[in-house]
Amino acid sequence: MPKPDPHGARAGALALLTGVLEDRVPLAELVARSSGPFSALPPGDRARAQRLATETLRHLRTCDQMLGPYLRLAPRLYVHNALRLATYELMALGEASHGVVSAAVDLVRRAQPGSKAPGLVNAVLRKVAQRDREDWTSAPPPSLPKAFRKPLVAAWGSKTVAAMELVQAKMPPLDLSVKDSGKTEYWAERLHGAVLASGSVRLPAGQHVRGLEGYEQGTWWVQDAAAALPARCLGDVYGMRVMDLCAAPGGKTLQLAAAGADVTALDVSAQRMTRLSENLSRTGLTARCVVADALEYTPDAEFDAILLDAPCSASGTVRRHPDLPYLRDLTELKEVTSLQAALLDKAVEWLRPGGRLVYATCSLMPEEGEAQANAALERHPILEQTTLADVVSNNGLPATCLTQDGGIRLRPDIWAEQGGMDGFFIAGFTKLS
Repeated sequence: MPKPDPHGARAGALALLTGVLEDRVPLAELVARSSGPFSALPPGDRARAQRLATETLRHLRTCDQMLGPYLRLAPRLYVHNALRLATYELMALGEASHGVVSAAVDLVRRAQPGSKAPGLVNAVLRKVAQRDREDWTSAPPPSLPKAFRKPLVAAWGSKTVAAMELVQAKMPPLDLSVKDSGKTEYWAERLHGAVLASGSVRLPAGQHVRGLEGYEQGTWWVQDAAAALPARCLGDVYGMRVMDLCAAPGGKTLQLAAAGADVTALDVSAQRMTRLSENLSRTGLTARCVVADALEYTPDAEFDAILLDAPCSASGTVRRHPDLPYLRDLTELKEVTSLQAALLDKAVEWLRPGGRLVYATCSLMPEEGEAQANAALERHPILEQTTLADVVSNNGLPATCLTQDGGIRLRPDIWAEQGGMDGFFIAGFTKLS
């Protein structure tokens, strides 16, 4: 039996960083793969590797700031990532310098035997280790990469984007939706969390989800507080025939089913729909699951209500996915906005006269939100936008979240003192008779 690698978690974290920063593969996809250096690790090392990679990505620009004085030129990416990872461990976690430096040198020596890179790593990290950790804690929040940040500043202004970055620099808390809303307070107390004004249960960051009480019994599911709002915008759906369009991974499907709707959940990804089915089974809820391309699908009857959480840039989810700014360019949205418009057209077609439609995206870009809603109204005179003012007030949101047209605009810096929330746009419509 081979001996476990003493640097296994760090090697796994470096593999994840390389996958994101060099191969441009989302972190979640890398973690889910069944082969490679990360998947070969024992469970404990996998969890640590994922945590190290995620937080190094979150603080990547601060790591580079700490390393800057000791690097005349940027080294090869693997070596640079090893330096960044070690800097995060030294400065953010306060790990013992001997172990961190030795591990980084060994990992680089393995990757580049015979090169001068291990000596560089040793010299640079010894200097970083001599810095006062106050240099890290007093550093400004890491700013987003320029290509990702610039369109956000154009949309919201530099002051607002800086407020978002302040929230995104911190590991986000864990939000839960409780199946039986009457037991929300009970589960918040059992899990040592707090009930937000919107009804979500918020737990401190860093929880091991599967180990929490109630997980196996399906009494709750993980769902960001912002992501829980679009389903509520449909109002009372008890006994109604409802389509959850682009449904996976399924938090909104679970909400609708728990509210008593007859739910059809449709998504193009079979893999993601498998996860949705597993969550339905765990929670004891039921929905009709359909794997299909919505643009080629024809339902057997019209729906009373449709929830479309459309594919988007996901620019509102950086606090939970710090790899995103290194994978996506917010200047090219034509393809995704065209898909959003086509899905909206399908939703209007499938909705019965008098039916309700909610359109949502976890994006901060107006092209994917406010502009998309306005364009839908122009294309479909049979649609009427409905105000979501009651949803704003009933969920304890600031009045500024209500847009001029009656939609909801959420940003990461809302409830910042409580850990923030994902960025979202939500619009409600009625199909006229």
